[in-house]
Amino acid sequence: MTRTTACRPRPSFHLQRALCALAGVLSLASPAALAERLQLRLLQTTDVHMNLVNYDYYQDKPTDEFGLAKTATLIKAARAENGNSLLFDNGDLLQGSPLGDHVASTWRQAGGEVRLPAPRLVHPAYRVMSYLGYDAANIGNHEFNYGLPFLRLALGTSPFPLVNANVMVGDGASARHAFTPWVMLERSFKGDAGGTHRLKVGVIGFVPPQIMQWDQQHLAGRVSVRDIAETASRLVPEMKAQGAQVVVVIAHSGFERGETVFFGENAVARLAEVAGVDAILFGHSHGEFPGRFFNNHPKVNLERGTINGVPAVMPGRWGDHLGVIDLVLDNAQGSWKVVDARAHLRPVWDRATRKPLVDADAEVVRLVAAEHEGTLRTMRAEIATTVVPIQSFFAQVADDPSVQLVSQAQIAYARQALAGTPHAALPVLSAAAPFKTGGRQGWGYYTDIPAGPVALRNVADLYIYPNTLKAVKLSGAQVREWLEMSAGAFNRVDPAGPPEQNLLNTAFPSFNFDTLDGVSYRFDLTQPARYDRGGKLVAPAARRVVDLRHDGRAVDDKSEFIVVTNNYRASGGGNFPALDGSNIVLDAPDENREALVQHMRAARTLNPAADGNWSIQPVPGVKLRFTSSATGAKHLERYPQVRLVKDNGDGSALYELQP
Repeated sequence: MTRTTACRPRPSFHLQRALCALAGVLSLASPAALAERLQLRLLQTTDVHMNLVNYDYYQDKPTDEFGLAKTATLIKAARAENGNSLLFDNGDLLQGSPLGDHVASTWRQAGGEVRLPAPRLVHPAYRVMSYLGYDAANIGNHEFNYGLPFLRLALGTSPFPLVNANVMVGDGASARHAFTPWVMLERSFKGDAGGTHRLKVGVIGFVPPQIMQWDQQHLAGRVSVRDIAETASRLVPEMKAQGAQVVVVIAHSGFERGETVFFGENAVARLAEVAGVDAILFGHSHGEFPGRFFNNHPKVNLERGTINGVPAVMPGRWGDHLGVIDLVLDNAQGSWKVVDARAHLRPVWDRATRKPLVDADAEVVRLVAAEHEGTLRTMRAEIATTVVPIQSFFAQVADDPSVQLVSQAQIAYARQALAGTPHAALPVLSAAAPFKTGGRQGWGYYTDIPAGPVALRNVADLYIYPNTLKAVKLSGAQVREWLEMSAGAFNRVDPAGPPEQNLLNTAFPSFNFDTLDGVSYRFDLTQPARYDRGGKLVAPAARRVVDLRHDGRAVDDKSEFIVVTNNYRASGGGNFPALDGSNIVLDAPDENREALVQHMRAARTLNPAADGNWSIQPVPGVKLRFTSSATGAKHLERYPQVRLVKDNGDGSALYELQP
């Protein structure tokens, strides 16, 4: 029944009659005419990797290009613009910088146990995030690098909820969630008309299923994983049924062009098709969305920052960007619905002018001062001296001393560890990759150790991950396929094509470009890549690896080798053929970095030089070009096969690989 307003005639009768008529019209109006809108802002950080302060521990100097202390200033500014804000982190928070390693080591006791160091009972990352007022966070794959006991202890110190929905304890029908799968945040927000409204925001998190490969030693037999999109399809309706008016998916997963597979590492494209998802906060691949790299991706609207119509954001890495999604909600139908949305990124550093855009938040720096100073003391400890610079500017195109130094250390460790075993008589090879090679990480992201004292921070610069040392037993044929997979790091060179061609496949991660020491070989890049990035054999007739030799003799497919690597690769990380954890013959507890430290301390004086055991075959009539840091130009005297073409003026330079 509709109520109307009774009006009695008064002086100015015609005016009063008009007002009565207007009141009647308003009383009969639809709910939409009286609806209110609400502006909700979602803020995200991701892949901070314990870069809590704006400091480059490898170069031992402050930086304006990254750090959560910088992002904090952006967070405060974004909140000042819209008080209806929620702040989230997307994981890969606790590991990834020397600060993270320092905290983990101080929490670890002999025997592998971990404990809370008194009186600081909160992990420094969560101490900072508590100050910044985070509402919830996801768990990334690198959170598992230090093992489950450390992870659970650290998570227990967080004052805000952490979510993950696809890691399970047990399997099958009896499996249960290893962590809180999702949470319901109930918050009061102001509407556009000034009213206060209680809103229920459901937040769910995911991690790549590949953690079971990457951290097999920590997770096998303890947890299992489920597909990201399938789990979302099952749980999002449950969240809606329990009253979620807005559903936010925090996915530590990337976004790839084209078809994405079940159990895939990068599942954002499939997540954007799950009904009921209102916003996607993603990360893992250290990219920037919306950004030009994703131009022409299917179902992407870069101007609005949407994937399949769903607003989404990925704010880089190390706190170099803040992700912002602005949602417009309307209650015209009696319940709050998202009716409009836009996503954008806010950087801390202007790449064009190479100038900082914000100052660091002093309170963030103060909150972690003790751990920061402890990290500096540890990293500055001298362990050796190098008579020549050690850098990685050209490690993707030529045999490089920085990579070979790691291989020499790994071989020395393995030979000692295998002595007296049935495998001691087999030839030992070593697989190592250049980790710091610019690209999305910035043109300053290279190993660059000057001649002189070598400190522990320089070791972490050479080998940035806390991997542990493993060795696998392989046939000569399997060694060849390993190198064929690595050869995907290069584009195919067309002998009949343009006279200048790009050498490097920028979509191929440099940490998957393993070179093998102990054998010699060349790459024939006129051949297509035998494997795609996912490890699928796509060109069975193609052979890029030619003239593979050991001790000067052609490698026989049936010969046997020990190949030293790390736990990530030996357990299947990178999807390399024949590497799935089943052929590990040395399962060492020590980190690869520790093997490198031992090797350097034993040598005391280093003079690393590449032995030229691998190279790229020239292609007559074609200039093979690539981009690296402009800083690399000062080292060209040690690389006669590399020529500077031009400085690009943005920190990068164009180079050419000469015959």
